[in-house]
Amino acid sequence: MNRILLLFRLKHISILILFSLVCISCSYSSKPTKVEILNSMTIANDYFMNKYADPGEDLIQPPSGRIWKSNIWTFGTYATGLMQLYNTNHDSRLLDYALDWGEKHNWKLSVKEMWNDHLAGQTYIDLYQLDTTKKERIEDVKSSIDAFIAVGDTQSRGFGADWNWVDASFMAMPLFAKLGAITGDDKYYKHMHALFIDMKDSIGGGLFNEEDGLWWRDADFVPPYKEPNGEDCYWARGNGWVVGALVRTLESMPDNAPNRELYESILKQMCEALYKVQRDDGMWNVSLHDPNNYGGREFSGTAFFTYGMAWGVNNGLLKADKYIPAIYRAWNTMAKECIHPNGFIGYVQSTGKEPKDGQPVTYNSVPDFEDYALGAFLLAGTEIYKMD
Repeated sequence: MNRILLLFRLKHISILILFSLVCISCSYSSKPTKVEILNSMTIANDYFMNKYADPGEDLIQPPSGRIWKSNIWTFGTYATGLMQLYNTNHDSRLLDYALDWGEKHNWKLSVKEMWNDHLAGQTYIDLYQLDTTKKERIEDVKSSIDAFIAVGDTQSRGFGADWNWVDASFMAMPLFAKLGAITGDDKYYKHMHALFIDMKDSIGGGLFNEEDGLWWRDADFVPPYKEPNGEDCYWARGNGWVVGALVRTLESMPDNAPNRELYESILKQMCEALYKVQRDDGMWNVSLHDPNNYGGREFSGTAFFTYGMAWGVNNGLLKADKYIPAIYRAWNTMAKECIHPNGFIGYVQSTGKEPKDGQPVTYNSVPDFEDYALGAFLLAGTEIYKMD
């Protein structure tokens, strides 16, 4: 009798556990309200703006203590998201912060040793478009890109001409698109496309794997390089950079701009590949095809993927009924389980180029820079905010 009673209780406990898991899964796939979305973004952004109250102040990178000017690519990534948040909530504090950042750098790019140094120019252009009488906001970035186009091969100018690592696509591709849009000159689209195709088809034999719909970060990771499980190495944030680059490029260029259909096609192909490897908790691993190689949720890649999927749905590239649950799952986990009550973001992989870098990635681990993941989160949140 006791055995039967025990089995009966265990059965009901199992049912309750299963029911609870189903409820949790359903709640994480549920649509967040606009108030909730704004609140999550505001908490994270306020934490950052309070901690880094002077946007022109140098950044110190732990643990080395290396000092960087704040117009580097990490802060530049944040600035892209900051502007989207401003365009959503029209909080003048955000605009003032962005303007202060640009003014303290005299609207100059960083040292211009590589494409990373050009990312700040995207936000300079955004701020110029708010007041086109302020031409000083785009003079340096435009002259730099114009010089690149005029020379053709910038090896002679001291930095690599090619986008030989996929991160460069996010740093530079939208910049060319924005310049093409504000000047009406197709030369920017032409040279942007040449660089993109070179990265896709030529660098390292081609960094895009058409079969898997994902990118190797650079030539070092093209086969025969493999992950411990024998799969190709597809680094999450590396692919996130490309997703972000494609979205920001597409939204910056007019509908009739050349090669737009190719960029849309690759974005769709990537989103389909990413959809297949999303974790049950809604996030993505640092290694997209080897979940056991430093496995666990990672915030920055997840934010970029969520951004890309949300933009794809909003612009009719992706099927809403398929992708919206994945988008909400990712957003809800980021907002509810990664962001601390004070706004600090957990589960962010520090700077690097592959799964093993910047480890460990945990809820409490502090990355070497706190800005780029926040920028990706704001891009994702502002795009989800637009959903009906």
